[in-house]
Amino acid sequence: EILQTPIHLMKISDAPAQIVEVLKHLVANNVDMVHEDAPLKFVQLIQLLRVSTLENIEAIWAQFKDKPAYRRWLLDALPSVGTPVIVKFIKEKFLAGELTLPEFIQALVVALHMVTADLETMQLTASLATHEKIAKVPALREVVMLGYGSMIARHCVAVPTCSSELLRPIHDIAAEATSKNDIPEITLALKVLGNAGHPASLKPIMKLLPGLRTAATSLPLRVQVDAILALRNIAKKEPKLVQPVALQLVLDRALHPEVRMVACIVLFEAKPSVALVSSLAGALKTETNMHVVSFAYSHIKSLTRITAPDMAAVSGAANVAIKLMSRKLDRLSYRFSRALQLDFYHTSLMVGAAGSAYMINDAATILPRAVVAKARAYLAGAAADVLEVGVRTEGIQEALLKSPAADESVDNITKIKRTLRALTNWKDLPNNQPLASAYIKLLGQEVAFVKIDKTIIEEAIPIVSGTKSREMLKAALKALQEGISWQYAKPLLAAEVRRILPTAVGLPMEFSLHTAAVAAASVNVKATITPPLPEEIETMTLEQLKKTDIQLQAEARPSIALQTFAVMGVNTALIQAAVMARGKIRTIAPGKVTARADILKGYYKVEALPVEVPEHIAALSFETLAVVRNIEEPSAERTVPLVSELAV
Repeated sequence: EILQTPIHLMKISDAPAQIVEVLKHLVANNVDMVHEDAPLKFVQLIQLLRVSTLENIEAIWAQFKDKPAYRRWLLDALPSVGTPVIVKFIKEKFLAGELTLPEFIQALVVALHMVTADLETMQLTASLATHEKIAKVPALREVVMLGYGSMIARHCVAVPTCSSELLRPIHDIAAEATSKNDIPEITLALKVLGNAGHPASLKPIMKLLPGLRTAATSLPLRVQVDAILALRNIAKKEPKLVQPVALQLVLDRALHPEVRMVACIVLFEAKPSVALVSSLAGALKTETNMHVVSFAYSHIKSLTRITAPDMAAVSGAANVAIKLMSRKLDRLSYRFSRALQLDFYHTSLMVGAAGSAYMINDAATILPRAVVAKARAYLAGAAADVLEVGVRTEGIQEALLKSPAADESVDNITKIKRTLRALTNWKDLPNNQPLASAYIKLLGQEVAFVKIDKTIIEEAIPIVSGTKSREMLKAALKALQEGISWQYAKPLLAAEVRRILPTAVGLPMEFSLHTAAVAAASVNVKATITPPLPEEIETMTLEQLKKTDIQLQAEARPSIALQTFAVMGVNTALIQAAVMARGKIRTIAPGKVTARADILKGYYKVEALPVEVPEHIAALSFETLAVVRNIEEPSAERTVPLVSELAV
């Protein structure tokens, strides 16, 4: 693999000077609205940073760190570079106090999942997790640990014989946390092992699975669920190891229904054979828990309609199993747990998309216990889980079940009132009981998770209702009266997929897909306040604020530019000869509104005003062409259109 991207050929003679030139272009031309070539320039900036040394990057940072616009562009570009130098740079600047906590988290999340996963980078990441400054902030440590698990997964893809010793620190953490009954640490270790997906982690995970080991019976339900979900990436590599474990959990009627339904998800992701699916269908004939029956039946039925080639065997097994089950199950209502899968696959183009949704409930809950949604994409014979989001309601369920809202004999209005009253009694919950939790996965890797518990609410209430919130409100009113002008630009390298193959003539053949986008917005807000605010706004009382008439006028010009490149051909440091499909989208949506609020009279009005509209609110173009470039004259490229350009 070479650092040269196939979408353009750059002659890099002085990388630091060229970086400064591109930075100045991006900052100057993306103020009021985004420039149409901003995505391509952003990709060029990333490419220049990839060939820069740590000393060069530090010099550029020292030059622009005190200039907010340049600082933002650098912090958005650096994590996408994907070299070990960048991880080291981000670490050093945070430890030196030059990065704020939000900046560090944003940069680290992207960098850890973009960087090349070699032994040097993994050692650097492991040292980050144990650093005193990072260990003091639980959210930071979670980001680093999850990134470490993802690195192991990527490393083992490149090196199939990767050693299980890479996971020994995580196995030790899980064992120690289990002995101390440290639930947060057990949860984190399971999520890291789930990201790594190494078969060597199967035994440590099985020690935490319910029904298989006595130690797991004392663990909270959420930990048992996390242990089962940690098997998903292992199932992609070694499905034969995971299938019998998952089937045993599904069929164990002594387990909680949620545990059994989550095991059902893992079982079908392990692509079971006809025999296993038929065994499950036969066991469900005598199943007494209707939530488990409804979930498994709806899951099997939705799989019968799947057309994606990687799920063809599972779809065939599902078609056999569905004939063994009663059609009466079709009439089960949506208050029972359900699974849904939809997909589209175009065989000739070898592209497709699939979506899955799981709603897990049980007889004792008012809200769903868990909701999971996943999107999957197919391209050129490859498949990837693009995005997955999951939400679990835990302590909320407990609060609701202890309230009279669970009484089925009352009307819906009374239920709603009682439910709201029950939610206000969150102080009665134990400190170690989360109210809810959520996670997000990108490309099959968990990048973040959050738990909302009693402690978080106790810390948030003073911010919302205390004196600090009133001071913030008064400061906002004063700023609005003086007028606010705000410009912001946010770039994103949304996709970078490259596959390089050797050829008989000795030149590398590359298939690649790049997508970059830049969003920019210019906002102007001015408020007219009657009577005017006092000079010392801190002396203003709430009663005075209620008697204030506020007229607000706001104008915004948000715009987005997106470019996608699909390339097939020869890409070297000296020449490029390829077929390239290029798509461009640019949208501008200006708006102007005025609003008035008289709090005392209860008078509120919002009105849209005429605004100057550009010639094109949205522009789209797509073209396919053959292109030849050489490093001696990169600007003198030769292009031949293969398909007429489509412009809208």
